[in-house]
Amino acid sequence: MAAEAEVRDSGKVALITGASRGIGYGVAEALVARGDRVCITGRNEDALKEAVEALGSDRVIGVAGKAHDEAHQAIAVERAMEAFGRVDFLINNAGTNPVFGPIAELDLAVARKTYETNVISALGFAQQTWKAWQKENGGAIVNIASVAGISASPFIGAYGMSKAAMVNLTLQLAHEFAPAVRVNAIAPAVVKTKFAQALYEGREAEAAAAYPLGRLGVPEDIGGAAAFLTSDQSDWITGQTLVVDGGIFLNAGVG
Repeated sequence: MAAEAEVRDSGKVALITGASRGIGYGVAEALVARGDRVCITGRNEDALKEAVEALGSDRVIGVAGKAHDEAHQAIAVERAMEAFGRVDFLINNAGTNPVFGPIAELDLAVARKTYETNVISALGFAQQTWKAWQKENGGAIVNIASVAGISASPFIGAYGMSKAAMVNLTLQLAHEFAPAVRVNAIAPAVVKTKFAQALYEGREAEAAAAYPLGRLGVPEDIGGAAAFLTSDQSDWITGQTLVVDGGIFLNAGVG
């Protein structure tokens, strides 16, 4: 029975940005496991090819490119439509955090780049999937935000501001795309990925001790949340930000 469940086709298709590794890959794993077909994107073509092979090239395709590039956004959606005929779910995961330091010294060019990658790209992909499939056929969008977007997070101010904007983008899209498309966000705390490595490398036990659940997050935690928010079980949920944080906010936030 388990083997049969693994290969059953759900008939649904997801596009996941920034999914060659980390949280995006964890989301792809969860959706492929339930039977979705998936298009993943990423900047590094070799890493993307490896991810496609690991996930299953019979069910997954990859489209390499930079998330903030409008041409890439259009091509990714077009390729998904050509390969699978639909795009039911969009998971906006691509993001960057290029600077660590006090906000008083933040390079404004870096701040602009952060917004371009973390927020404007998500809007662009949402516009593309809306026009290509979701406006007429419905679906769901999940934006990967961060607890940094709902609380002060010292030394990653640009990232936090961009993720706060992503939370508000979720509200705007949820309002305008209803009732055809449900739009929600996930706000993770520290998840063990290469992207977040600087926040725990060499001090994981110390970092994990601050979490009531006693550990840092893993990509599978976010994958499970994304699977829920793109399932029928969440059919009456839109415009929400689901905090997946191991209980860290019980300790007055991340600091």
